[in-house]
Amino acid sequence: MVRRGRRREMENWKRVLISGSTGLSVMCFLKRRRAAGFLFGGVALAALASEYPQEFAEIRARLPQYLERGATLLTIASRIGERLAEVAEDGDSDWDEELV
Repeated sequence: MVRRGRRREMENWKRVLISGSTGLSVMCFLKRRRAAGFLFGGVALAALASEYPQEFAEIRARLPQYLERGATLLTIASRIGERLAEVAEDGDSDWDEELV
């Protein structure tokens, strides 16, 4: 009997489909077969999206925020890289040699 407010348990075939396609996706990526990895990963995501549609709708709605934060992180990382390159070009300090 299913109670109100409680989510019903996922069916066994969906669990097998999600775990199997995720495992195949990982194996394909490890074997450098990207197309097959993306295909099996897409199958796993589609099965998850069919089971949890509200959560995926929320993620889809927040996607611009996630992309903005990722772009900010990449900008900061590139600035750090540029600064490290400038310090390395100066050659005045031996900080990079001391790390080795």
